[in-house]
Amino acid sequence: MTIDCRSALYMPASKQRLLAKGPLLSADAIIVDLEDSVAPDSKDTARAQAVSALTELNYGYRLRALRINALDTVWHDDDVSSVVNAQPDAVVLPKVESANDIRRLSAALDRTSAATDVGIWAMMESPMAVINAVEIAASVKDCPRLQMLLTGNNDLASASGMPVTADRTALMPWLMSFVAAAKAYSLTILDGVYNHFTDMDGFRAECHQGVLMGMDGKTLIHPDQLSVANEIFAPSAEAVAQAKAVVDAFALPENAQAGVLQINGEMVERLHMKQAEALLARAQRLSLRE
Repeated sequence: MTIDCRSALYMPASKQRLLAKGPLLSADAIIVDLEDSVAPDSKDTARAQAVSALTELNYGYRLRALRINALDTVWHDDDVSSVVNAQPDAVVLPKVESANDIRRLSAALDRTSAATDVGIWAMMESPMAVINAVEIAASVKDCPRLQMLLTGNNDLASASGMPVTADRTALMPWLMSFVAAAKAYSLTILDGVYNHFTDMDGFRAECHQGVLMGMDGKTLIHPDQLSVANEIFAPSAEAVAQAKAVVDAFALPENAQAGVLQINGEMVERLHMKQAEALLARAQRLSLRE
């Protein structure tokens, strides 16, 4: 079952003043970051501040995630140890390139009973992650902690020597391989960040593109991006109305045995009713956050 997450905002753990704003923002998830946004000489301080924020602040409905440093870094083990105290809803693991990366983190979390309910969100940001996308997603079968795939567009492009154009044409096949892997194993997948946070037209266009790709939401670098992401990755009013029409039509006694109906000028199969029911349920859940 996928997780309702339209917007996941990265917040640097080294910036205590910014961390305090997390519970006031409209993000579906707050990712307290120990990795890219924290300088090497600030890792210890940031780790302590992350634990304080995640344990002392009331995030309400917001998912609380902690992005740790990659498996091959000197900070990784200390970051994993801090999870016991921080008790986030999920750990974001960067630079995932194989199913064994998921298994290693899952085993480390399994060794402490204090981290029983902590999920894993895997960042896919290298050519090797593209090659092993299905294997990584399939690891959920023996590592049920795995909940999400997060695309790391910047690192993926950089590692490939690939310029990222506004329409992401060259990057698209690789991103779609991540979407296919996530959907095949019922994992949530979030699109990567949009760097030019003052360019709201460009950001809006990329969000619409993400919806068309099948992305469930988007990772963000600035609070100003939240309202747009929440709007675009939520079911639209038109989609909700159509879904309700489908559910209501199949609920009529005379359609109890119907496999296909004509609704609002479209031929709609019974399988679409299940999709409509899921959309309405999601819209209802999201409405409780408004």
